[in-house]
Amino acid sequence: MQATEVKALLEEQLPDSEVLVEGEGCDFRLTVISDQFHGALPVKRQQMVYHHLNDFIANGTIHAVTMTTLTRDEWEKRKSQD
Repeated sequence: MQATEVKALLEEQLPDSEVLVEGEGCDFRLTVISDQFHGALPVKRQQMVYHHLNDFIANGTIHAVTMTTLTRDEWEKRKSQD
């Protein structure tokens, strides 16, 4: 699976989100930015993303995923600190 495919899948399944993907093959590092995460604990945020990747993980298409999940405000604050 290509990074562009992961990005397209998640942006389609999580409307109004922005997904940054690094990696290729079966190992990906994701930054998912969405206001759908507002008020959700980190584990719940990850569950929201994994929900759309579970079939690919189960069949071995994706082996490893590392993710950061942020609201748009959190993303803007992080960018201003860099």
